[in-house]
Amino acid sequence: QVQLVESGGGLVQPGGSLRLSCAASGSIFSINAMGWYRQAPGKQRELVADIISGGKINYADSVKGRFTISRDNAKNTVYLQMNNLKPDDTAVYYCNAILRLNAQQSNTYRYWGQGTQVTVSS
Repeated sequence: QVQLVESGGGLVQPGGSLRLSCAASGSIFSINAMGWYRQAPGKQRELVADIISGGKINYADSVKGRFTISRDNAKNTVYLQMNNLKPDDTAVYYCNAILRLNAQQSNTYRYWGQGTQVTVSS
C-alpha cells in the first residue's frame, strides 16, 4: 500500500510564504513524477507544479516566479516553496505521485495525498 503524507499548509497573509512537504511511503519501486495540484471552492483541480523523472519541471503560469518545486529522491519527498502568496492561491493543495510498484510490471499508478488547506488572507 502506498501513502502520500502532506504537511505545511496553514493561514498566511498576502505576500507571505509557506512550504509544503509530501512524503511517499510503502511498496514503491520507482517514482515517475511527483507534484502538487490545488482545488479552490467551485473550481476544478489544477496542476500547480510537478517534477518528471529526469528532472523536467512544469509550473502553472499563475505561480511561475513565486513557487519552487523540489524533490529529495532518497526520501521520496517533494516540496513546494510558495513565496509572495496571493489570495487567489487559497485552495486545498494535493500531492500527487505517478509510480511503479515493482520491477516485474511496467504499469504506473497515480496516487493522491489527503490534501492540505492553504489560506491567504489578511
